Amino acid sequence: MTLMTADDLACRELVELVTAYLEDALDSMVLERFEEHLADCPYCQTYVEQIRITIELAGRVEVDQMSPDVRRRLVDAFRGWHSSEA
Repeated sequence: MTLMTADDLACRELVELVTAYLEDALDSMVLERFEEHLADCPYCQTYVEQIRITIELAGRVEVDQMSPDVRRRLVDAFRGWHSSEA
């Protein structure tokens, strides 16, 4: 096992950046750190692949395609998720 340096990306940081990574929106320095971590971490490799599969299977749902009830439940779920992190 190698020791992490201040420049290394932790798993928690990778998880926070995965959407930007998949959307090709990371700047070059962060992208390099992301991919270095990903190359050495099988857990993060699995996580990124799971997110890719989820996106592929779920596709894109437009807000106007959702019923008001579904939209409200999604918003409530994300509000609850965010407040539980604090």
